[in-house]
Amino acid sequence: MTDASLSGATKPPAKRTRSVRFKLLAIALLPTLVILPLLLGVMMVRWNTKFDALLTSKVSGDLTIAHQYFTHILENTGEQIQALGQSVAFREVLAKGDVAEVDRLLSERQSKLGLDFLYLSPAPGGTGSDQPDADWPVIDSALRGQSMTSIDIFSNSELAAISPDLAERAHLDLIDTPNAVPSTRNAETRGMVVHSASHVELPNGQNAALVGGILLNQNLAFIDTINDLVYRQSSLPEGSQGTATLFLDDVRVSTNVRLFADRRALGTRVSSAVRKTVLEDGQVWLDRAFVVNDWYISAYEPIKDSYGKRVGMLYVGFLEAPFAQTKYESLLILIGAFLFVAALSVPIFLRWARGIFKPLERMANTIGRVENGDLSARTNIDQVQDEIALVADHLDDLLDQVQERDKRLRAWNDQLNERVDARTSELREANRQLEATTRQLIMSEKLAAIGEITAGVAHEINNPVAVLQGNLDVLRDLLGEHARLGDTEFRLIDEQVNRINLIVTKLLQFAKPEEYAGYVERHSVAEVIDDCMPLVAHLLSRADIDVVREHHSTRLVLMNRTELQQVLVNLMVNALHAMSERGTLTLTDIDQDRDGVPGILITVRDTGSGMDAEVLNRIFDPFYTTKRREGTGLGLSITKTLIDRQGGGLEVESKLGEGTTFMIWLPEADE
Repeated sequence: MTDASLSGATKPPAKRTRSVRFKLLAIALLPTLVILPLLLGVMMVRWNTKFDALLTSKVSGDLTIAHQYFTHILENTGEQIQALGQSVAFREVLAKGDVAEVDRLLSERQSKLGLDFLYLSPAPGGTGSDQPDADWPVIDSALRGQSMTSIDIFSNSELAAISPDLAERAHLDLIDTPNAVPSTRNAETRGMVVHSASHVELPNGQNAALVGGILLNQNLAFIDTINDLVYRQSSLPEGSQGTATLFLDDVRVSTNVRLFADRRALGTRVSSAVRKTVLEDGQVWLDRAFVVNDWYISAYEPIKDSYGKRVGMLYVGFLEAPFAQTKYESLLILIGAFLFVAALSVPIFLRWARGIFKPLERMANTIGRVENGDLSARTNIDQVQDEIALVADHLDDLLDQVQERDKRLRAWNDQLNERVDARTSELREANRQLEATTRQLIMSEKLAAIGEITAGVAHEINNPVAVLQGNLDVLRDLLGEHARLGDTEFRLIDEQVNRINLIVTKLLQFAKPEEYAGYVERHSVAEVIDDCMPLVAHLLSRADIDVVREHHSTRLVLMNRTELQQVLVNLMVNALHAMSERGTLTLTDIDQDRDGVPGILITVRDTGSGMDAEVLNRIFDPFYTTKRREGTGLGLSITKTLIDRQGGGLEVESKLGEGTTFMIWLPEADE
């Protein structure tokens, strides 16, 4: 019965499996790396929406404050004019019928009340030649006995009829503004006026209207007051700034928005989107908008005149950039916090997951090894006893039973095989034991085992080599004169036998170098190097090699002269082989102390092909060689052994394409 029969029927094809590691990792990391980022993303989107809503709500509140102040200005102007018309002083002046006195009083009160114009319509005396047209709803209402205040748009000629200075103040050159509605106009000459009229009864019983107003074009005090009221100090974060603007149609006629550092953006125009929403559709704009040269959180509302037409806009807003920066910084902080938490929690999750999939993987590996024939494989899980550990223990028990039954089956199989072919069984068992022993020796002894095996192999080779050499000599004697016909073959056999002897000698020297060491004596390194030069002369003659000698040492070394020559010649030969056609061989010796011990440093440097890191790491390993046909791989290993035995050191430096340097350090010989 064969081993194949013990395996039973043919195994079914392996099913495609997926590692439980990835499933467990997915379970462990799904909440942190998938669900949590999704929740964080939803929260960030919602937070961003809420943040923008808060900014919109703030600018809406700012617009409410500006609107209330604007309404207060209108009401206050109307109340002041109404109070003047009902004052005793004004009535007394009217009763006198002195036109000049009336004009003087109106001029005085105009300046005191901060009005740009103040007059009586119709004028005392009935001329009215220097007054604007009286066809205004504000004046009509006052003549009918009802005081009224509103915003009206005066033409330049109407302003000039009141005062040339007002007409000049109203004039603004238009400035090309990005995103504005195209226009052929180059100037705005109309004036936006706070227009108020109060009913006055003249002494003759005729109804009249006391008319006054404030020109808002370039009225910087008015717009700055709104801005200071809405955006008080420290009401906005550092870097932001509040702005307010009064528009006549879509032209900025009074603003604190800057076109440049010291110039206000008077004469610039609003974007077409805002114009359509506010002036054409009559809606309030609450959103970000590009104002002159930057983005602002903006609020616009339409301004209607006494006719009920939309003639302008009131605007307030603040710079968006600081809020956007704060928002982005907050988002970055959230993202950074998430990454920090993930960086802390993911390793913990992975460690917990590893506590599950590591035992499972070990069990899977154990089963795989058993399937491959290693019945001694066990999980040997010694962690905390949990369900997985119990399963592993049960698996080990089952494997023990399987191994025991397998032993019984194999024993029965061996008995049957011994009856059929005892010799074959013995050879198979011997081969199995030899392979097991060899693997154990290689794994446990390593370099020490190599040395012992090398010594044994070298001694075993000597016997057949000696027989071979002796029989070769007998063969020459038997052939006599006919031996000359095979001189070439005999010479080649002699050379190969000598080469075998040389290899055996190196093997023995590597395995037991202490038995091949000769007597030691003091030497001058320079003299030993000089003696080595004739030994490599044949290699120097093959190529264009320059030899540079630098002798600086004054000390002597204590070492067997032959061994020192062997070390130097070996390094020189390796250097010359590395320089195929031309190069420079540099030999130096200097006095050098190491760790307080006096000694001599010998350097052998070539300009050859050099070595890469892989070769450099193995250069002193026994039997490792890059000379596929010639080398034995023992030269540098023996060299290092000889140097180490003298208490010295051998080091090497090399770069591909630049050459190699061997450095030998030997302690100075005692007196």
